[in-house]
Amino acid sequence: MDFKDINFPVYRKYKNDKSYFKIIQPDLFEEIQFIGSKKIVKQTEAKLYPEKMFIHDLIFNYSEMAEEITEENYLKKKC
Repeated sequence: MDFKDINFPVYRKYKNDKSYFKIIQPDLFEEIQFIGSKKIVKQTEAKLYPEKMFIHDLIFNYSEMAEEITEENYLKKKC
């Protein structure tokens, strides 16, 4: 499968519920990260190969580390 077959945005979350992801395009994602009682929201543009591979893995090879979620689930965590 290739990125051209993906309808962006794509939503994922780590199985430990500590990070939620909105993959906006093949080289851009937003992350909501929970550290203790703090919530950090950041956007990352993938410029380096490891960042690009991270996005690729979140889209195509996520089953070991993450789960698919809906936009609604993502937005509930963002608010």
